[in-house]
Formats: sequence, C-alpha cells, structure tokens
Amino acid sequence: MTALTLSTAAAPGLRADAIVIGVAKGAASRSGGLVVAPGAEAVDKAYDGKLAGVLETLGASGAEGEVTKLPAPSGFKTPLVVAVGLGPEPEKDSSFDAEALRRAAGTAARALNGSKKAAFALPLTDAADAGAIAEGALLGAYSFDAYKENGKDPKKGKAPLAEVALLGGKPRDRAYKAAVERALAVSEELNRARDLINTPPNDLYPEAFAAVAQAAGKEHGIKVQVLDDKALVKGGYGGILGVGGGSEAKPRLVKLSYTSSKAKKHLALVGKGITYDSGGISLKPAGHNETMKCDMSGAAAVFAAVVAVARLGLEVNVTGWLALAENMPSGSAVRPGDVLRMYSGKTVEVLNTDAEGRLVLADALWAASEEKPDAIVDVATLTGAMMLALGSRTYGIMANDDAFRTAVHEAAEEVGEPAWPMPLPEHLRKGMESPTADIANMGERMGGGLVAGLFLREFVGEGITWAHLDIAGPAFNEGGPFGYTPKGGTGTAVRTLVRLAELTASGDLG
Repeated sequence: MTALTLSTAAAPGLRADAIVIGVAKGAASRSGGLVVAPGAEAVDKAYDGKLAGVLETLGASGAEGEVTKLPAPSGFKTPLVVAVGLGPEPEKDSSFDAEALRRAAGTAARALNGSKKAAFALPLTDAADAGAIAEGALLGAYSFDAYKENGKDPKKGKAPLAEVALLGGKPRDRAYKAAVERALAVSEELNRARDLINTPPNDLYPEAFAAVAQAAGKEHGIKVQVLDDKALVKGGYGGILGVGGGSEAKPRLVKLSYTSSKAKKHLALVGKGITYDSGGISLKPAGHNETMKCDMSGAAAVFAAVVAVARLGLEVNVTGWLALAENMPSGSAVRPGDVLRMYSGKTVEVLNTDAEGRLVLADALWAASEEKPDAIVDVATLTGAMMLALGSRTYGIMANDDAFRTAVHEAAEEVGEPAWPMPLPEHLRKGMESPTADIANMGERMGGGLVAGLFLREFVGEGITWAHLDIAGPAFNEGGPFGYTPKGGTGTAVRTLVRLAELTASGDLG
C-alpha cells in the first residue's frame, strides 16, 4: 500500500521524484484559457508566472484526466512537474469539489507508477480536501500484480507509487489527521476488496473467502461466524444450498459482527458472493463467462466496509452477511423447474439457474432480518438489465422506503460513487407468480433489474427499512483505467456503505 504523509515543506526544497499540480479549464467569464490551480503558486512563480502558457504550448487544456509532464524549474529538488487536469474551473468564490480532487489525484498517482515519492500540490483548503486527495491518490496507485512475476507487471516493469506527500497539509491539526486516517482505512479496505474481486476463482472459492474474513476478524476485533454446508443444511438455507449444490466447492454463509459499546443503531449489510458464476444449468453463452469471478463483488464490498468501520471505531453496530457460493453445472446442480424451500420458509420455483444471486441473497436477507436491525442494505452484481438501464459506471438503488432510498443516493453521490434511484413497480410482481411455488425467481423480461429488486423485497422482515444496490455495471471495469478507477475490480459501494454507517452513527440517517 502506498504510504501517505501530510507535509508543510516548501515545494522547491522537497526531495521527491515529482511534484503534482492541478490545472483547469478557465471560466469563459474570466480568463477562458488554462488556469493553474491553487497549491501550485511556488511552481508557477519559479516559471516567472508563465506556467500556464508553457503548459498550453505543450498541449495542456485542463481537461479532466489529462496529464502533462515537464522538467521542474531551476532550484527545485524534484526533477519533474506533473500537471493533472481538474476539469472546469469552479465559479468565483467557490473551490474544486471533492470528486474532482479525488479523480485528479488518482490520475496523477497512476501516471507516476515506478516512482518512489511524489509531492501533491493540489488545491487544499481544508481537511475535507486533504481527505479527498489522499483517497484519490491511494486508490489511483492501486495495482493487482499478485500473479505477475516478481510482483509487478512485466510489460510495464513498474511498481505502484510508493509514497505520497500532501503539501499544504497540517500534520498536527486533528481534523487533517482524522481525514487522512479515514482515507487510509477506507482506501486500504477498498483495495482489499479489489484484490478479492481480481483473484482467480480457482484460488477464491467460498471456503477461501470465509478464511479471509476470519483472519480479518481476528486482526480487527470483529466477531466472525461461518456456516459451512452442513450447518446450512441443518438451518434450512435452501437458496444458498441450491445455488452451490452443483460445485465441489461448498457454499458458506459468513456473518461479521462489529459492535460498539456506544452504539444506538444497528445497520445490517448483505453481499452477494458468487465466487464464480457459470450460469449453472442455464449456462451463460460464450463471451459472458470470462469475468464472472467478479460476481462476488457485493460480498467483497460488504466485507471491506465492515472492516473499515471497525478500523474507524464508529459508534454503530454493523453486521455483514456474505452469501458465498459457486454456481456450476453438474449432476447435483439445481435445475430449471426445481423448487427450493428458502430459509424464510417460502418456496421458490427456479425458472433460470442464472438468476442465482437473488436466491443466495434471499436467505441472507431473512437471516439479517431476524436480528431486527434498524436498516438493511444489500449489494449485488445482480442483473444485466441494470447495466442496460444505467451503463457501466452507475449503479441502481431500490428500496422499500423512498426517504431511505434518497438518503442512500445522497450518500453515494457525496463519496463520489455514481448511483441512481430506481422504482419498484408493483405491477411487475405479478410476473413472478408461480403455479407450483410461492414465487418464481424470474418475471417479466423488461424491467428485469426491478423484478429482481421486487423478489428480494419478499425476503426482508416486516417493518425493516431496506435498500438494494445493483452494482452490476460499475463493479468490474473491463475498459481502460480512469481517475482513481483501475481496470478490473473497482470496489464499488464500499465507500457508500461506510458513509451510511457514519451517518447512522451520528443519527443523521433517519
């Protein structure tokens, strides 16, 4: 993990491999051209106030994600200046928003792979800015090279940026220290979620994932309970058992419990953990299997969020439920037409074995409901329909309470995770009626993401506030990296869940 420090050092005298500054597209009402962002005053002065012109000559425009490198000015102990685009300049008397700072820091950190130390002189006006820059840099420096020779990409031959110094930070200020410590805890756990998502399914199967959770529990004072396949049979967890029945890697239900002596509220988090999804008997078509190691991204997000909450010592009780199974076709696999008796006692006719996530979540949701938490949030790479609706960078939010759905959406937007509130139209429930069982696991094709949400709602205890996050789109980035988002597992929803826990602890979430 990249090291992080707050620094009061002057830019010219700091020894580092590079100094990172921000540039922006000037507002048309003012300069209209390239603008050097606050924080880079010392660098601009060393260029006799002509840094913007030099950068424009090199083709810089200030656009988000743009990186321009140039030799450091005379007198600096750093050999390189890295100018990163922040996008449009903010209106007069306002500052760059947190997400612009995160993305710029992430872009710069990724551009500095192979460097030992970089000084970040981005706009920093308060502790919140420090936290955003720290988070962006730590997430942007992420690299998954565990399966590469010598632990680094042989094509690039570069390890991630080793150290980040935030210039303008206040090392002795409590607010600044707290912001950076929060960024460190959240980023480290989010990156751990990325590692889990990126790990090949031959190495990350339900039992292996459960072992990771147990080790983290011992390290961070989290109580971990693992129900193996025998315990699941004894408990009647028909959904998890049905999905995992076709694999030699047996399913698990993992419960992580973080408790605070000062807690007044209890938040339950439930994650879909299909460590590999072949589609089962309803086999996925060619071209749709290659990335299905990511189908446990919801469980990874829940796991990481609970550990981050424990590290932050939040005054809230948080329980995480990881519904872990591998969905494989075999002689023991669940078949289309089978009826499963779920943990709740309700029966489900399985019409499509590739609609398996809702089956494991149903059991975990009911188990979570038995404890009567104040709210339940589930996270899942649940439907391709949600990707068709919202694309690859935005996740959908459904809930049984409009105010809670709004609160979750606001929390997601606050931390920089694009999300959108979605409805649960009652007329779609009729499509899941079954002549054989209480409900079918499939309904109308159109609005399939909403149908899945309606199915899950059936397994939430009466009177419990609940939200469902369908992260199928942004959970795994098959394109090129951008901002602080890498190629591969992204760790989507970790930051939203942590923020929800913070809001619950402070009493600001209903």
